[in-house]
Amino acid sequence: MIARLSCAVVLTLALAAGAASAQTAKAVLKNADGATVGSAELTQVSDGVLIHLTAKGLPAGEHAFHVHAVGKCEPPFTTAGGHFNPDSHKHGMMAADGHHAGDMPNLIVPASGEVAIEVVNTAVTLAKDKPNSLFKPDGTALIIHAGADDYKSDPAGNAGARIACGVIEP
Repeated sequence: MIARLSCAVVLTLALAAGAASAQTAKAVLKNADGATVGSAELTQVSDGVLIHLTAKGLPAGEHAFHVHAVGKCEPPFTTAGGHFNPDSHKHGMMAADGHHAGDMPNLIVPASGEVAIEVVNTAVTLAKDKPNSLFKPDGTALIIHAGADDYKSDPAGNAGARIACGVIEP
């Protein structure tokens, strides 16, 4: 099942088609026990970064999905820091003055625990030496939370514990 999500993040599959020379990255997501629960392929597209996430073994329901500011995934994954926020915005895709660059739509995980999504985060880039680059000196990470992001509570959307983490690597 591929869920197509949109809000401040726009799905743009066509932009990635045929982009063999596009800059790419990857992340392997693990749970607190160290088991691999998913992977993400990231591709630079004209509108931002296309993230293709596949995951299994997740609890059914709605889960926050964010880019976090530090590329370190030691359970309980607080080592990944807060949301990636190079522009010092408030949290939430509904924030009046703009949202964290790491804010993305919630994942909807069916009863099977398996999910595959593609989403474009328009607030980040894979281009090095840019303020919103996912390749910053401390790195960045993808996090899946136990609960849903409410898209408005600052600083993290009341999303709960961090249940999976993957460092974004070239």
